[in-house]
Amino acid sequence: MKKTTIILTALLLGFMVSGYAQMTLHNFKTETINGKSFDFSQLKGKKVLIVNTASKCGFTPQYEGLQELYEKYGGEDFTVIGFPANNFANQEPGTDEEIKEFCTTNYGVTFPMMSKISVKGDDMHPIYQWLTSKEKNGKMDSEVKWNFQKYLINENGELEDVVYTKTKPTDEVIIGWIKE
Repeated sequence: MKKTTIILTALLLGFMVSGYAQMTLHNFKTETINGKSFDFSQLKGKKVLIVNTASKCGFTPQYEGLQELYEKYGGEDFTVIGFPANNFANQEPGTDEEIKEFCTTNYGVTFPMMSKISVKGDDMHPIYQWLTSKEKNGKMDSEVKWNFQKYLINENGELEDVVYTKTKPTDEVIIGWIKE
């Protein structure tokens, strides 16, 4: 009887703890800029830089640095994921098709771009709810302050850090993180 109680208690505790396990990036699915489903679980084992983008922003030239990072370090161990968003001063008013055309034509973007989302407010996309809430990501609270804010996700899909807009994609802080 006593042994059964211990086993049942251990099982119950295990279920309770697993129910409180933090979500990771790998739990999410979204849609690409091409309208296809994208499952973030396919990124297991890769570091991921997530960035909210805009085509009519003073920081839009950061697309060039993001592409440079992707070309130099992208592959089995690292990728860049762009999320177009129109949350700041109407700087991304275009459709997915217009955004894709702009990025390809002006910056030669080949890194994965997702469908346009909201990165703040009542309609914030679930990935950004996770990125910005310590309760959900287990690491830190943050606020998306402007376009081209970067979130650094480790190989296990866990949030590691946030890098604000003014830091260029090719800054040593980001390159050092990719290389570590």
